[in-house]
Amino acid sequence: MTPFSVVIPARMASSRLPGKPLADIGGKPMVVRVAEQAAKSAAGQVLVATDHPDILTACARYGIQAVMTRPDHASGTDRLAEVVAAQPWDDGRIVVNVQGDEPLIDPALINRLARLMADSGVPMATVAHPFHAAADMFNPNVVKVVLDHVGRALYFSRAPIPYARDAFAHDTNALPPDLPVLRHIGMYAYQAGFLKTYSSLAPAPLETFEALEQLRVLWHGHAIMVATVDEAPAAGVDTPEDLERVRAIFAGA
Repeated sequence: MTPFSVVIPARMASSRLPGKPLADIGGKPMVVRVAEQAAKSAAGQVLVATDHPDILTACARYGIQAVMTRPDHASGTDRLAEVVAAQPWDDGRIVVNVQGDEPLIDPALINRLARLMADSGVPMATVAHPFHAAADMFNPNVVKVVLDHVGRALYFSRAPIPYARDAFAHDTNALPPDLPVLRHIGMYAYQAGFLKTYSSLAPAPLETFEALEQLRVLWHGHAIMVATVDEAPAAGVDTPEDLERVRAIFAGA
């Protein structure tokens, strides 16, 4: 398999769960659990990118490689760009971004995304899965993506896309069985050289209105390949309730 690296952005600030990266899960900080799970993939390197010395210290305690980054990045992609600029990676190096609140991330999904990058030669890739609930289709917190015939993203939106005009004119409580609607999952892979390019791209109006940073990439004419999986990956930790759910899973493992 083509060599790749995993970078895990881990910010201390969280409005719903303060200090989230250091939240205890079965005796270890969450960010360590994420790094250990990512290390089960075929990645040649797993690196935590943080903005807080306490996270750096926690990673060192468990032998996890970590680097400090600026605290003022607007997005995780910008944080990755800073990491890439400081690493001795060539521009073709594949970098998979695993969120720091995903202690149940599937290593096989990391491998699949890295393999898609290697096989397609695109600068960026992400993940989506089918869904069948009309309520999700019309939920602005659920991001939808529409693909072309080879699996490249045409557009991401919080709006209901693709819109089944005739079917929805009669019933918005059911999805047509053949509607190609996909739910976007916020996991990304990049070519290292493209991350350097991304940091120089101006924000796009579409990105601003939709509050979706990946639209900057499409706006400037770059391709995003999408790996379509059958089911949603395990949910991350956003709330105290999520944290208790994950703690129970680790306790029962």
